[in-house]
Amino acid sequence: MRVLMFGWEFPPHISGGLGTACFGMTQALAKKGAEIIFVLPRAEGSSQHNSFLRLRSASGTPITEEVAEKMAWAGQKAWHESIRYLPVDSPLVPYLTPRGYAQTLERLRQESEKLSPRPGEERAGQGSAFTFRLCGGYGPDLMSEVTRYSRLAAAIALQESFDIIHAHDWMTYPAGMLARSLTGKPLVVHIHATEYDRSGVNINEQVAGIEKAGLLAADVVVAVSRLTRRTVIERYGVPPDKVVVVHNAVARHEAEKRFPVPPRIRHEKRVLFLGRITFQKGPEYFMEAARLVLEKIPRARFCMAGSGDMLSGLIRRAGQLRIGHRFHFSGFLRGDDVDHMFALSDLYVMPSVSEPFGITPLEAILYDVPVLLSRQSGVSEVLNHALKADFWDTRDMADKICAVLRYPCLAAELVKNCKEEMKNIRWENAADQLMAVYHSAGGQ
Repeated sequence: MRVLMFGWEFPPHISGGLGTACFGMTQALAKKGAEIIFVLPRAEGSSQHNSFLRLRSASGTPITEEVAEKMAWAGQKAWHESIRYLPVDSPLVPYLTPRGYAQTLERLRQESEKLSPRPGEERAGQGSAFTFRLCGGYGPDLMSEVTRYSRLAAAIALQESFDIIHAHDWMTYPAGMLARSLTGKPLVVHIHATEYDRSGVNINEQVAGIEKAGLLAADVVVAVSRLTRRTVIERYGVPPDKVVVVHNAVARHEAEKRFPVPPRIRHEKRVLFLGRITFQKGPEYFMEAARLVLEKIPRARFCMAGSGDMLSGLIRRAGQLRIGHRFHFSGFLRGDDVDHMFALSDLYVMPSVSEPFGITPLEAILYDVPVLLSRQSGVSEVLNHALKADFWDTRDMADKICAVLRYPCLAAELVKNCKEEMKNIRWENAADQLMAVYHSAGGQ
């Protein structure tokens, strides 16, 4: 089975759970005999880390006149007629504000100027063309970049031999639709989060339009949870018989490293939030629960690890609540720092307002850390023995945090039961389901 896969992040360059999911998924698929061509908007620096797949960068892919003519015809049919465009300020990738997008382009421009040849010097590419290539020729806004990416990705599709197309989330759906029109190969789209999850009621209609077009155009839709399956059926009118659920998993089932707790903090109890500090993840509810807990357990310590558009406001809020000495912001963590933070925590809390799945609780359990989950999360469908609370019920959340911190036997029992459940939450199982999806969609 040869799979042409479109995505927008892959380790080591990640900004959220999708990159982690794609890594575990593709590795497990490769072990099942699949050959994967994973196309990224930018793939620099990634190829040396992964031997089980071939990474292709859409940046810099040549488009011949013949390819351009084919895409012009297929593009009109595949997505221009299906998507409603609205003029909005948009970032380059999810989670960035329009200002963040502009800053990204400016940073790329400055980096390219440093590498561009000085007057009188000769370098490959020469002058402005050299600079343009380093910047990637990015569009002035998100939708322009999605269009550009889809055209370049479709050029790769015409160069490669494959059996099926697999596109992850809305930004790669146009690429998958265009590749399907050009090659006739079946299209599987994976929905990790909908626009309704990311934005609540204030959705970006343009993004939702692309999302709906991709879901309706797909031969099979893979949802990461039953919660997400209901959303795409009810919100976008996708026929129920073509939406299947494949739960995410974790790539490791034993923590590879051990981090001893320093003696100076062994007397404390530590509670962790790790994720994007945005509306979707419910960080303000975590802070409110922390306030209530500290009234009962003053020596508890809370850590919020991550970055996002709500960070500065929550820092101010911690000061207003006078809990800043027990509530800490670590910023965005990666690699060993993430493992270290999990290992030093006594409880992990995921208070998401809307979480299609949520891999981080599974990672916490690897380090024998009990978890408290929002009932509005997909991972709660597979962790039946985890503690759960509605994201808005901060008093219930606080009571359960206090119970775990006060009663070590309860924490140990929660971990024991969740670890037993995790024996079936494996990427190998998900890969078996995905291979069945590929065959049912018409892949050879």
